[in-house]
Amino acid sequence: MARSISRLLAVLAVLVVAVATALPASAEAYRYWGYYTWADGAWTFAQAGSGETVPADGSVEGWRFAVADEASTRLPRAAADVDVLCADTPAEEGAKRVGVVVDYGTTQDSPEGDTTPAARGACVVVAEDATGNDVLAAAAELRLGDGGLICGIDGYPSQGCGDPVEGAAPSGEEEPVELELASTEASSQDISWAPIALGVGAVAAVGTAALVVARRRSLDDTGA
Repeated sequence: MARSISRLLAVLAVLVVAVATALPASAEAYRYWGYYTWADGAWTFAQAGSGETVPADGSVEGWRFAVADEASTRLPRAAADVDVLCADTPAEEGAKRVGVVVDYGTTQDSPEGDTTPAARGACVVVAEDATGNDVLAAAAELRLGDGGLICGIDGYPSQGCGDPVEGAAPSGEEEPVELELASTEASSQDISWAPIALGVGAVAAVGTAALVVARRRSLDDTGA
């Protein structure tokens, strides 16, 4: 009897160690630009990096700066109606029109010393084979890191690139925002901005695994 109890205790000890080893480490938050696509009235994480993705004519790309971890859902906070974004941008033969939404995040997401810009929207005309990187470069000034990593958009943030952040990522439902739309008279390389209200549609929740994969793809695979 004593031997049976000893064996049982030994088995339980092994199970406790195995479970403890299998538990995930505490979530680590990062401050970074995430890459998204708009489909069926909602934002979702892009299935590939912006350097690999070739958006179709009439599609909309989204970028969101945020502090997030694998348990976060930090999507662009404005809707992405291509008919609004590209309403005054004529189509060109042999090119495509792509809408772009850039959400610079909240004051909670902002690095110390930086002022958070207002969310912006634009429509760019690019070559038919242009990637997500090409689209973004046509809509904004970029600060790139090693391997073409998207570190800053329009000078924001002023420094850093996918840096870890102490403490938990912001959580809870976020308020929608209005977009400032690019002046239709400006070229894609010299964009001026005018405030125009744009309603916000529903956003889709994304699973934990999708966030991790999307973050790594956004950070590690944005080379053109």
